[in-house]
Order: sequence, then C-alpha cells, then structure tokens
Amino acid sequence: MSQPTLPPWHSLAQKKIWVTGGAGYLGSAIVRALDAAGARTLCIDLPGRAEAFVREHALTATTPVACDLAAVAALPEFVNQQVRQHGVPDGLVHLAFASSAGKRLEELTPAEFQHTFDAGVTPGFVLSRAVAEHMRPRGTGSIVLFASMYGVVAPDPRAYPEGTTPNPIDYGASKAAVLQLARYLAVHYGRDGLRFNCITPGAFPNPGIQRERPDFIANLGAKTALGRVGQNPEIVGPTLFLLTDSASYVTGHSLVVDGGWTAW
Repeated sequence: MSQPTLPPWHSLAQKKIWVTGGAGYLGSAIVRALDAAGARTLCIDLPGRAEAFVREHALTATTPVACDLAAVAALPEFVNQQVRQHGVPDGLVHLAFASSAGKRLEELTPAEFQHTFDAGVTPGFVLSRAVAEHMRPRGTGSIVLFASMYGVVAPDPRAYPEGTTPNPIDYGASKAAVLQLARYLAVHYGRDGLRFNCITPGAFPNPGIQRERPDFIANLGAKTALGRVGQNPEIVGPTLFLLTDSASYVTGHSLVVDGGWTAW
C-alpha cells in the first residue's frame, strides 16, 4: 500500500483562515504569519481594532472584520454572512475570551462568574458549531480553540507580588471548559473529516505588563522549565501546525505551549 504524500507543514497559501481576537497580543502574531504565508485571512475583532491593525501593518492578504462575539444570538448569521462573502473557511482560530477583570475570589459575584462563561465559552461553542456545519459537506476543516495552562493547573499565589491579583477562578474554569469543548466537538465531527484541537498557552503576559511589572515577569519566568516567559511569535508555529495538513491525524488534542510550566 503506497503512503500518502503530504504537503509541507507551512502550505497555507490561498487557504481561507478566520482568526477571532486577531488584533490581540497572540492573535496579531498569528494573523501576520498567516498573511505572510499567503493565507486569505479574516482578522475578526471588536469594531475598529481589526481595521486599525490591518492598516498599521499593511497586510495584503488579510480582511478586517468587526464583530462583538459576546452578541451570541447574532453569531450564526454573522457566520453565514462571512461564508457568503468569503467562502467556507479551511480553518478557524478562536482566541477571543472574557474574564472578570481580575477580581479576587472573595470579591467575585455569581453574576460575574457566570458572565465569563456566557461571554467566554458560549461564543466559542456557537461559532465553532456554525462554522463546522458549513465545513461538514466539504469533509475537511481544522478548528483551533485557545485554552490556557490555567485550565489545567491553578495559579500559584506565590508568583503574584503584592498589588497583583492571582489569575481569577472564572478564567481558569472557563478555559477548562474550552478543553472539553474541543474534545467533544472532535468526536462529534470526526467522521465528517473535521478536526478540533486546542492550543493551551501559558506565561504569555502582554507587553504592557512586561514593561510595568518586571518583578512579576521574573516570578512567572522562574515557574517555567525554560526560565522565561513566552513571546507572541512563539505561539505561531504550534497554531499554524494544527491548521495544516501535516496535522491531518491530530484531533481532540491539547497542544501545550507553556515553556514547561505544567511539566513539574
């Protein structure tokens, strides 16, 4: 029996890829890499953010799209509209999330806890299902959800200096839910040829925190096996891998990108 010949891992030219949260710290690195690879990318973010990002970086293969993903009821028609305009995507990367603005456990109200799930998990479910139903007749597609190391382990309070708040419980619980969402959808759509996986990043503080809290950054780096925090270009390779045909037998998987944080 002859072995199949797969294209190189970086073969994303002319692929249609959607990225939610595409103008954010991690999403922006992914969108720029996709654009450079020749993918026909939709950068989806809150009104104004995607447009400004695409314009600032002069991205030629990327279309900015404004969408408030928290408006869950409108998401199925949003997907239908984008499919009509741009075609069925080959891949979706869902980075957009919600949290309680870093409230401590003692301060967090039930409504705030619930809001994180309503705005951070439910949109991913509705969006993924709507996109998958468009992919299903074609029999191919890769959807990459973003979880977090804090969906796997609890934050170590000792890593947070005085004046900072440990990563909040609602965020970690919602990211644990994203991991299960990916596993469930991978099984549900597997026989249709669709793949669902998670990127599970850790210790990727945004540039503002890196500038303003070097003590906190040092603490975070000390928790990893590599002894440093991650920088946003380091999320690109794992994400693009899961989008390509080189990951054609990978589904229901959590690809942990945390510098070894959860290894010990």
